[in-house]
Amino acid sequence: MIEKKITKWGPEDFELEMTTVWSFPDRGNWATHDSKWRGNWSPYIPRNIMLRYSQERDLVLDQFAGGGTTLVEAKLLNRNIIGVDVNDVALARCKEKTNFEHKGEDGKVYIKKGDARNLDFIPNDSIDLICTHPPYADMIKYSKDLNLDIPEDLSNCEISAFLDEMTKVAAESFRVLKRGKFCALLMGDTRKKGHMIPMSFDVMKIFEAAGFKLKELIIKEQHNCRATGYWKTNSVKYNFLLIAHEYLFIFRKP
Repeated sequence: MIEKKITKWGPEDFELEMTTVWSFPDRGNWATHDSKWRGNWSPYIPRNIMLRYSQERDLVLDQFAGGGTTLVEAKLLNRNIIGVDVNDVALARCKEKTNFEHKGEDGKVYIKKGDARNLDFIPNDSIDLICTHPPYADMIKYSKDLNLDIPEDLSNCEISAFLDEMTKVAAESFRVLKRGKFCALLMGDTRKKGHMIPMSFDVMKIFEAAGFKLKELIIKEQHNCRATGYWKTNSVKYNFLLIAHEYLFIFRKP
């Protein structure tokens, strides 16, 4: 694997977010970040989360590692991180994206094939921060879009089944996180037959039922939404609004 030459190590004029509305029109192009993995979140999000809710050398967990954005930010910010995914393509990308050295003070990256519903290789009360971006049910079918057959992939699940499986994710998240520490999770909603399905709030309630306390509820504005052509025409024709936000939940384990 050839290490990519990096000329830009961080965002310009970065300021920590101070309100409950986050918006990043400039998606972020430093280090090895790119937007080639569908649905990956902006690196500004894990950067803000880790700077506010963790310290250097803390152990972070992303159990839906996907395109590797969180892992890259953890390494840059001198946090150790465990990246977990069920998808071998995602894991290969994570390895590629974190193949760099930065000032010799990088956090350690541990990449593991595994299922967010069963993190039996992680001891109880051992994680300092969870920072993760699960799929939004079957809105993007990650493995099927890659012609892969991965039954464990939660992006294969329709909404009701997805929510059932997220109860297991919440329970494992609560188990591995240290007391008093934080779990940050980004979720979006969807629309069926013209009506909103508040999937994000269903997930919020699932995590609260697992024992978490809601610390912050952040509205994250979406950019580059498909508001032209087909979607714009249908939004007017069928009288519905295009969803242009997600919710970032910051939970605390009491």
